[in-house]
Amino acid sequence: MDNELFSMQADICKAIAHPTRIQILHLLRDGERCVCEIFPAMKMEQPNVSRHLALLKKAGIISSRKEGLKVIYRVNDRQVFELLDLITAMLREQIETRNKILT
Repeated sequence: MDNELFSMQADICKAIAHPTRIQILHLLRDGERCVCEIFPAMKMEQPNVSRHLALLKKAGIISSRKEGLKVIYRVNDRQVFELLDLITAMLREQIETRNKILT
């Protein structure tokens, strides 16, 4: 692999490396959502959610479209969910191993 690819990988990892952005991605797992649906589901203020959406969009992980006055967001490549699922599986294994050691 060349340095440009490593840099691009790091950019994607940085973009998803925040609990709020991971939560947003989980909300988008079942399909498109309006920002007006996302921020109440997260119990956060709309400007804060919009800032996180902008970071995900800048990284190319999500995209948006206007529908009247609404802005609708969607995941560009569903492989991001495979990545999140892999991380979850790794964490579950670590927790299970730690619990076995403690018992």
